Amino acid sequence: MPADAPTVLATSIGFDSRRRGPYDWAPGPVFDLAVELAGAPEHPRLCYLGTATGDDPARLAAVYGAFAGSAVRMSHLSLFPMPTVAEVRAHLLAQDVVWVGGGSVANLLAVWRVHGLDEVLAECWRAGVVLGGVSAGSLCWHVGGTTDSYGPDLRPVTNGLGLIPTSNGVHYDSEEQRRPLYHRLVADGTLPGGHATDDGVGLVYRGTDLVEAVADRPGAAAYRVERGPDGTAVETRLEPRRLR
Repeated sequence: MPADAPTVLATSIGFDSRRRGPYDWAPGPVFDLAVELAGAPEHPRLCYLGTATGDDPARLAAVYGAFAGSAVRMSHLSLFPMPTVAEVRAHLLAQDVVWVGGGSVANLLAVWRVHGLDEVLAECWRAGVVLGGVSAGSLCWHVGGTTDSYGPDLRPVTNGLGLIPTSNGVHYDSEEQRRPLYHRLVADGTLPGGHATDDGVGLVYRGTDLVEAVADRPGAAAYRVERGPDGTAVETRLEPRRLR
């Protein structure tokens, strides 16, 4: 059992850039945290799922490049045009960390369900595989949140996997529609209350409980958003622990 409790690392944190091209990525400290949550194995096994961008080969190559030369034993599961792993369940259960890239959460959820990954990933979660990701890879573990999956005007998504039985807001400080729409959806009951993250911030859940917020940069924060007694959304700022 990699982690000693079901663990989700839901973030608005992507890969760092080495500044030598759009796909010249480096793993930031959030990946060190993911490995730590998985029990800090000497050679951690990390599987990348790029479903939300249609298994874009450029992004996949960038992920492998980011971990090249590290102790991480990288693998990936692509679903287009067919699964690249013969035994999907066995492969994912053998990982220490499953990391889900950003993109279209609506498409991700639909494709996962066609292939039964919703049930497999829930089994992985219960078995202690650390489930993490950014943007769509954060929203997917929750009941729902706000998404640009349908176009530039944000809309709610309400059919997440629900491992975390609350809602989630991503890119809270960098996309102007995110905060007001999230507030409205929580206030009118479309979404249950939940937590949101500025860019550079992540949420660590043990079981279904939020145990801490973390950040890879100064000034960014997480937020608890819930429906107040007067029917409006109430936001509470949560100061994250700074990752090194």
